[in-house]
Amino acid sequence: MALQDDQPIIAALSASHIGAFNMSETAEQWKPFTSKQRIITRRPGFVWDARIIMLAGAPVHVHDASIAGSGLMRGAIFALVTVVNTPDTAEMAQGEMIRFFVEVAWYPPALLPSQGVRWEAIDETSAHATLTDGAHSVTLLFHFNKDGLIETVRAEAHGRVAHEKTVFAPWQCRFWNYAVRAGMRVPIEGEVDWILPRGAKLYYRATTTSLEYEFEK
Repeated sequence: MALQDDQPIIAALSASHIGAFNMSETAEQWKPFTSKQRIITRRPGFVWDARIIMLAGAPVHVHDASIAGSGLMRGAIFALVTVVNTPDTAEMAQGEMIRFFVEVAWYPPALLPSQGVRWEAIDETSAHATLTDGAHSVTLLFHFNKDGLIETVRAEAHGRVAHEKTVFAPWQCRFWNYAVRAGMRVPIEGEVDWILPRGAKLYYRATTTSLEYEFEK
């Protein structure tokens, strides 16, 4: 439903977003951000650069990336004082691969079996999809709406930092407001929850403001 006939394969794309992060574990403490992202589909990878406005208007620059199977995240106030510097671990690389696969709604040709994705139907509206890259493999639960478009994507175990430790919890992204871009139906808005024992915790919401595609020749 997302693709037109004879849809060319996407080699790369550039995207821009605006949105907000909830910076509190227990309350509503939303901080606005803008971001730009570069994504390649083979080998799967991305670089995401964001500017989040924190207390007293101080900007935190966040660099999040998955490159050649390695993951990294760095955050710095005014791009000078480091406040987050996550080392490249197997858990980090796995988490970044989950992010790449969740965001595939923006580049839906990458979901085709010809691109290495394995599908296993659950019922008429949901299926598991598996993507493997090198030593890492992720399986996500895709749920489709009445129009056959991706509505939610869920990872059963995604690493998150809580009390200075990495713990694993279900993680779910919701998409809506589909529009046609380069002949494809892609979502313009989305949000992400952690599924915690006390219930879902919404921590990210964003609008995609631009998508520029480069196709394989």
